Amino acid sequence: MTLKLSPEERAMAAGEAGPGVRKAMEIVTALGRIYGAERLVSVESVQVAGVSYRNLGEAGLEFLSDWADQGAEVRVPTTLNPAGMDLAAWRELGFSALFAEHQLAVIDAFERLGVRPTCTCTPYLVGNVPETGQHVAWAESSAVSYANAVLGARTNREGGPSALAAAITGRTAAYGLHLDPNRRAGLVVDVHCPLKGLADFGALGYLVGRVARNRIPYFRGLTVPPADEALKVLGAAMAASGAVALYHVAGVTPEADRADVLLPDHQTLVIDDLAPAYQALNGRAREIDLAWFGCPHAGLPELREIRRLLDGRPVRSALWITLARQVRQEAGRQGVLEPLVASGARLVADMCAVVAPMEALGFRTVATPSAKGATYLPSHAGMVVRYGTIEQCVEAAVSGCWPA
Repeated sequence: MTLKLSPEERAMAAGEAGPGVRKAMEIVTALGRIYGAERLVSVESVQVAGVSYRNLGEAGLEFLSDWADQGAEVRVPTTLNPAGMDLAAWRELGFSALFAEHQLAVIDAFERLGVRPTCTCTPYLVGNVPETGQHVAWAESSAVSYANAVLGARTNREGGPSALAAAITGRTAAYGLHLDPNRRAGLVVDVHCPLKGLADFGALGYLVGRVARNRIPYFRGLTVPPADEALKVLGAAMAASGAVALYHVAGVTPEADRADVLLPDHQTLVIDDLAPAYQALNGRAREIDLAWFGCPHAGLPELREIRRLLDGRPVRSALWITLARQVRQEAGRQGVLEPLVASGARLVADMCAVVAPMEALGFRTVATPSAKGATYLPSHAGMVVRYGTIEQCVEAAVSGCWPA
């Protein structure tokens, strides 16, 4: 199968727009040929992963800097995944000056490429909301899931370099989830147990992801609250446990009611008990160093719920809520920020604990209602995790111990 390029794309590949654009086209077209794409498609926006210096290291920073030195610049709105620290408040949070120097150099390289330094895994909460059917090139697993499933946009899970290449060329290869036939479900999930809160949706996602393993799930019997928080959590958990990049919920998500949404040879999974997920994600720590919310990054509904549960009580353990800087600003405007700060909560912008040097900050045990965070923190940050409801995690922050 031959990858056909338009005259403009051939010109970019030939270097007529400069060496940086040529390098980007080499990446985009190489992936297209590997995956058998016949053409490229224009993308409306890009979200780039590989932002934390903890993951990139010096080699990654040099790669980005060299690309920027070649004069490359993004052609479409482009934002970043979370970094390894709050870009402004890193000192007071305990990050070292050496790590901050390297992390800020990474952000500078991205800015020289024309990328907006909006570091969040929830770009759809800060204005980047693609329409149903639009092609985008997003990289972060939970954002990809949300874009495909909840918004009905079209994106594969891009790697950091391929997402940046898509931003510089304004193109990505038309394969995978960009194509209709590849968006059909191969696993029907019948949910026969009640879901009482966001942690239950995370537990459900964890269980389904382990079985799905790249198949697209189709949920039946799933009652979803009016807000999209539950779908954000569900998709993030499936992405973490099974690399699920698209799912459908009957009567809820944009493509769920397509006549051909199910593959003829689909299998069925019945979920009637969430206990196995809680057991798998929950460690045995009693004392809690950190209660962490905001994986994926928190929105205003989650902030309001944490404020309600704290009810003005001071915290004994550290309580961090990671979120986009713009969401934090909006929380301040709406009067949500001040009560949280008064209780001792830290609203930490720009970063995610999974990609931050948490071990250097002295945190060893964490309570979180995030199934994605609970999946990754033991291996990525060496932390012992207690996974539970928002209520349990708030109580852990207030008392310093996991509630009995």
